[in-house]
Amino acid sequence: MTEIIIIALNKLDADPKNVRKTYSAEGVEALAANIREDGYRLLQNLVVRKGDKKGRYFVTAGGRRLAALNLLAEAGEITKDFPVECKEREGATATEISLAENIMREDMHPLDQYEAFDALAKQGKDVADIAARFGTTEIIVRKRLALARVSPVLLQLYRDEDMSFAQLSAFTVSDDHERQVTVWNALPSWNRDGHSIRRALTEEMIAATDKRVQFIGGLAAYEEAGGAVKRDLFDDRNAGYATDAALVEKLVAEKLEATAIRVRAEGWKWVECSATAPAGYHAMKRRYPEAISLSEEDQAALDAAQTEYDQLAELIENGVADDEAETKLAEVEKRIDALNARTEGYSPEALEQAGTLVFLDYYGRLAIERGFAKPDENAEMEDRDDDGEGHPSGKGTEAPKVPSINHSAALIEDLTAHKTAALRIELANNPEVALVAVVHAMLLRVAYPYNTEQSALQLSLTYERLESSIKDAESCKGLAAFNDLADNYGHHLPGNPADLFDWLLEQPKDSVLSLLAFGAAYAVNAVEKKFTDRKKGIEQANQLGHALKVHMPDWFETTGDSYFKHVNRTTIELAVAEAKGGEAELSVRAATKKSEAVTIADRLITGSGWLPAPVRISSPEQIDDGKSSAEDEQFPQAAE
Repeated sequence: MTEIIIIALNKLDADPKNVRKTYSAEGVEALAANIREDGYRLLQNLVVRKGDKKGRYFVTAGGRRLAALNLLAEAGEITKDFPVECKEREGATATEISLAENIMREDMHPLDQYEAFDALAKQGKDVADIAARFGTTEIIVRKRLALARVSPVLLQLYRDEDMSFAQLSAFTVSDDHERQVTVWNALPSWNRDGHSIRRALTEEMIAATDKRVQFIGGLAAYEEAGGAVKRDLFDDRNAGYATDAALVEKLVAEKLEATAIRVRAEGWKWVECSATAPAGYHAMKRRYPEAISLSEEDQAALDAAQTEYDQLAELIENGVADDEAETKLAEVEKRIDALNARTEGYSPEALEQAGTLVFLDYYGRLAIERGFAKPDENAEMEDRDDDGEGHPSGKGTEAPKVPSINHSAALIEDLTAHKTAALRIELANNPEVALVAVVHAMLLRVAYPYNTEQSALQLSLTYERLESSIKDAESCKGLAAFNDLADNYGHHLPGNPADLFDWLLEQPKDSVLSLLAFGAAYAVNAVEKKFTDRKKGIEQANQLGHALKVHMPDWFETTGDSYFKHVNRTTIELAVAEAKGGEAELSVRAATKKSEAVTIADRLITGSGWLPAPVRISSPEQIDDGKSSAEDEQFPQAAE
């Protein structure tokens, strides 16, 4: 047993063999406050060895404590010869002792911190005193004391390492212990992240229009499962609200799992469910379906269905169809789709090596994404299309088309501004892709100093106002949605910018990620002006749009006002031909005036989903081949 010796403070020196040379002034001050609060006593003795001069000692372990005592002596709170309890060790082991103290130390368990802080709080100590007593920050104390709101059942789960601290922290938004336990048990294991827990606890009422309620079949299905509904008597629609968020989440999980069971029957190696799009899944390696020849019987059925469809469509177009023609046409279309679905399928190798993701997309639609391979399964997958078979090679040149679609620089700027507005609002609502986009842009700056600009994001942080580039800014859906989102965030951020950093420190990770997405969205710029040095950055916007699954017809509609009146007659005719075929082109060509051609084109194109090339999002194949948006397929968005 090592004997305790008393040494005067002014006889103690920092040990040159101490592996820790630097202490923050703030940390020393915090420890000094802790020592003061405890009556100028040290909770842990200093470890010393004999110094070079007689009567002096080097402090081998406890350098920060020594610095704190000296600070108190300089302030006159203790004498310079203040007696300090020490343990003496041999000088030969000084470095090993110092290293062990600094590396082998383990921080207190958060629940142990909570219990210690809580005991002091019950004695009447305020947060500032507790923070000083333990040499920590007031924010940490508040976060630990907030654990008092959590059910003891959940606290024990955390002690047993059956729950993460992020999950435990999410429960502090509620004081209802019974409700907390119910939520934990109701959520499936794959959907117990902090955001889902917090959402289930705080969203006490969910509108009937919420995508989750719509997905499970509306309030009727929710009520059938035993959920209570609150209706507003002053709501003319009387849609109502679901009051049990945990039940809604459970029904969503059950419906996703029911779909997963059907998908598993297809023979995939694995099938996983998620209430939201899995982070980074678009970057996973993927198998695609292969072409399959129809049997003679199926081909004959497809030909007959197509003939029937054409006949019905002609009758409807000529206005001589009966009242049931529309219904018959829809049924024939379903038969055609079912038969066409048999023309492609996944190989046995793909089923053995890859899996399927089942989740709700941003709009609340059921998404079934097949053919993905997890990182550890990539080695099993064979490389496909090495020779580019089935894809345009990009080699050689074709004679330019005469005549060709022609867009003025001003119109290209207008259309790509619409595209940028859509990308911004979609990115602002997709934190996972936003995180990738921001990190990608930053790494281009720091890790590749000689690269040309290859990111659609203009960081650091550059914001291009779109109003001046859009001819009718008030009609831009993306711009209006983004401005509404900006107003919403403006109501939540602190009024004083000096308070923003501390405010962000107190926000949950999910909220910070959402703000990251919002901030990153401000930097998106795919506007193509007449003179620009951002060609590659503008091209990368297509890659960003593909990752976001942007459906441009949701954000831009081709009409006479938005497009046709801004281009020449030849472009109107070629655009209609591209969208609707040669006969439609003849209808436009027959017009005697451009205004008539614009009116006819507007009528023909409305509802078709056709988009001018500058506003389209290129397909992945075109991105890989380095093609511009002008070389897109005829209906790149409608095919999604």
